[in-house]
Amino acid sequence: MTVYLHEEDIPADLFAAGTDIAVDTETMGLITPRDRLCVVQLSDGGPDEHLVRFAPDSDYAAPNLRALLADPARVKLYHFARFDLAAIKHYLKVDAAPVYCTKTASRLVRTYTDRHGLKELVRELLAQDISKTQQSSDWGGPILSDAQKDYAASDVRYLHRLREELDRRLVREGRAELARACFDFLPSRADLDLAGWPEIDIFAHV
Repeated sequence: MTVYLHEEDIPADLFAAGTDIAVDTETMGLITPRDRLCVVQLSDGGPDEHLVRFAPDSDYAAPNLRALLADPARVKLYHFARFDLAAIKHYLKVDAAPVYCTKTASRLVRTYTDRHGLKELVRELLAQDISKTQQSSDWGGPILSDAQKDYAASDVRYLHRLREELDRRLVREGRAELARACFDFLPSRADLDLAGWPEIDIFAHV
């Protein structure tokens, strides 16, 4: 298992054609237009993970990464896709879809708990422990520590395996089609966040 760090873009043809890709982002904070995109993490479900780091003055051109994320033949797997889709749309100017969101799937099938974070999901479904100690660290610094790189990689390392287990549960509970509809809506949900409706339920009665 190796974590590769790339600057500003990935090599062309890094992943086999048609392979679904797990995606995550690290930013300077939680307000997308204010807090710049620093790192994009990628995994094809194999033994290695890839991190793409962007400098403070980056133009986010990244043609290879943008093509990968925009590829309609690849499902992009996220945990809390809503945030990552907005960050990618704002900075890289692409819709990184089609989408599968493990957090959304978890909320649909793990109705016996309110704990839907990645750490809890990986522990219950895969019997693995991951550390979240670097979650709030400075992702915009000139050097990423080994702990930061391992943390960032762990955010995409398990998503393919989580999807397999969550899909089994979605089918078992008769909610697979509902999940698919939710996943399809997530890019629009991210667009609503970027357009100024982050906390307003436009479907609410009042």
